[in-house]
Order: sequence, then structure tokens, then C-alpha cells
Amino acid sequence: MSTLLSPETPAYAVPEANLVPVSNHLGSMLAIPPSRMFLINKSLKVFQEKQPGVPVFDASQGDGGASLPGVPEALLDRAFELQKQHGTAYDMPFGTDAYRKAVAEQYWKLAPETGWGPANVIGTQGGRDGLVKAYQAMLALGHGRQGDVIVVSRVPWISYNWGPYGIGANVMWAPGRPEEAWSYSEEGIQACVAEAAKQGRKVAGLVITSPDNPTGQTLTLERQIALGRAALEAGVAFVLYDWMYHAVTDGGMTDVNALLLAFEPALRSRIMVLDGITKCLGGSNIRNCHLLAPEAVVKMIVAQASHTVIPSFFSLAVAMAAYEQGLLNAAAPIIEPTRASRAWLKGYLKEQGLTHIIGQGYYAFIKVADSLEAKGWADSEPMGQYLAENHGVAIVPGAFFSPYGGEWVRFSYATPRERTQGAAERLVSALNDLKK
Repeated sequence: MSTLLSPETPAYAVPEANLVPVSNHLGSMLAIPPSRMFLINKSLKVFQEKQPGVPVFDASQGDGGASLPGVPEALLDRAFELQKQHGTAYDMPFGTDAYRKAVAEQYWKLAPETGWGPANVIGTQGGRDGLVKAYQAMLALGHGRQGDVIVVSRVPWISYNWGPYGIGANVMWAPGRPEEAWSYSEEGIQACVAEAAKQGRKVAGLVITSPDNPTGQTLTLERQIALGRAALEAGVAFVLYDWMYHAVTDGGMTDVNALLLAFEPALRSRIMVLDGITKCLGGSNIRNCHLLAPEAVVKMIVAQASHTVIPSFFSLAVAMAAYEQGLLNAAAPIIEPTRASRAWLKGYLKEQGLTHIIGQGYYAFIKVADSLEAKGWADSEPMGQYLAENHGVAIVPGAFFSPYGGEWVRFSYATPRERTQGAAERLVSALNDLKK
């Protein structure tokens, strides 16, 4: 029988054996910088003041509701009806049973032989929330330690650098070459595991993004499976597949059943998939995302989410309304213009002789080394503000993502074709002017 301390005596909330060990590492961590990507397009106002009436082009973000139509009003109306029927009481940390069922059965159509179903779905308040919860599970259930490693690509989405770091993981950029769009290789993944081991660290997770942000690089499902298997067999604790852009590809949605069934149950229990409506449905500010994850991960995330972030029902309801209609039908106002822009841009960049990467998704990654050299800039960071203020076109400097993207810029073609064409022509004109 336990003996309680006197109420006048300070007492820890957990047993002494479970206390967090004292460490001074927080004082020596690098300060996490705010993302500058949301600020680039603000510089367009300077151009508009200098040249009123001249069109400007925002190719910096793929933002439904801004560069493309947002969630259709009919879906918002249906979501509001669901909200009124549901009420405003607390929901479960994973969302609701109806949402789980819609994701598993209407959206993914999970096959019984995978052993996965609604109980493997966790609703999250947007992609960043889902990612942070995944990282926490990787650390806790992987090797049970802070300071272990999350491996990402050589030129990753900027928040991949800082999201893991903020919760106690060290981010490692995998080997990769620009001529191969910095893609992972089996040897590169093994090298990451070996490099981490030199400092007594282990790899808690590998993130595979396809289509990729920022490069647009797109991997076949077979290649994604091969890389995931190589990682797990090398000792990586978990592999997370980030498929936020897959529905806007020319080929449509990736087959999650084929992914899951490619791994035997023991390895399948170390796989996660992230997806949501931010990109394909233009729901940037709806903040709906979900994780598909094995039982142990779900149990941990749900327990922790009960004390932290529970997804709002309205965000779940918008997704449910889209899944009722069929996501590809509901998302047609986003998908069709993006595909048309992609088809035109592929030809245009080739015609202009620009070194570039353009797979699927929302983005093209364009090399601008000649223009940087002519201007005397060390990398593409100053180019973002310069292009917006002086040429009326906003892009994102590749240097924002990692130093290895320093000679590149990210160009979003998630706009109607005529806007993509105007932005691309303005960009090429500006790059040529810089070289004069």
C-alpha cells in the first residue's frame, strides 16, 4: 500500500524513477528561426506602389483560397450542417469515430488483409500538428531517447528542419545530389545510420515525401517501398510517408493498401502515413490532416493529445463532406488547374533551357546560379525580396530550405494556367535582366 506524503510536503506528479533527467541542453540549442516563406509575397506591395496597375504574380505558395480556389462553399455548408448536428462538446483526442470511419473506408478504402482500419486513424489539427505528434512517437517508441535523429532529404521543407528539433530530435540531411533531385538512396540511408552511431545516436525516423516540397521530385510507389524497407532494415525505428501532395498528381492518389501490404506485419508496425486536405482541397486554413499509424503509435498519440491538441470538429467535418462526395471530385477545382499549369510549365522550362526539377505536386525547383553570380549574391536568399519588389513576381529562395538549395528557387505553379504563365515569363525576364 502506497504512503502519501504530507500535503505540506512538495511532491512530484510521477514516481522518482520516471522523472525527466536534468539536462542543460536547452540552453545550448540553436534558436529556432521563424519561417520567412509567408513574408516573401508581402514584398509585392512595394512593386505595386512603384508600378500601380501592373499585374503581380505570386508563385511563392501553393495556397488554396489564395492562389487557387479554396474549399467549395457547398462543402463548407455541408460541414456546417454536420457541425450543427454534432454539437460543440468535447470530442476524442483522435477526432470522432465517424471521421475515422470516413478516412479508413471512404477515403483510403483500407483492405481487411492489411489489418488496419478506423482504429489506425488519428485526426490532427493540420499537417504540422500531425508531424510533431509523429516525431514524438518516433522518439519515445523508437529508442526511447531524446537527441536521436530524424533523417530528411538534403533540401527539405523548411519545417522538417525545425519541427523535430523543437521536440528534442536532431535532424540529419541525407546524402543526395542535385542532378538526382537530392533523392534518397539505400546507401545514403545506411550512411546516416552509421554517422549517427558515431555520436552514440540512433535514427528514430526517416521522412519520405512524394511529391516533394520544395523540389517537386516524385517517386514511384515501388521506389518509396524500397527506400522504406532499406531504412527499417538498417535500424531506423519508423518511416513516415508524407503524401500531402499525392492527390494533385497526374496519376491521382497513391495506393495505401499496396504500401502497407508490401511490408510484413513486423515492419508494417513501424510505418506511418500523413495526409490531409490542405493542398488538394485548398483547405490551408481549415487545418485538417490525419495520420495512419500502427496500434502502439495511435495509443501513445491519443493519450498525449488528450492533454495537448485535440482536432476541431469543423476541420474533420470538411474532410468528411469531401469524402462523401469523393475527394477527387470535390478537389477538381484545385487539381485540374494545377495539372494544366504543370503541363505547360514543363514545356516552358525546357524551352528556356533552365536547369530545373519538376515532378508532380505544386512546385518546380529552378536553378538560378548564373543570375546569382552576375549579381554577386552568395545564394538565392536576397533574390526573393528583389524579384518581388522590382519585378512583381514572388518565389521562395531555395536557400531558405538548406544551404544545398542555395543556387535554386522554388516556383509554385498551383495557380490557373494563365497566372502560371505570367509568373514564369516574368521570372525568366527578371533572371535575364540580372545577367546583363
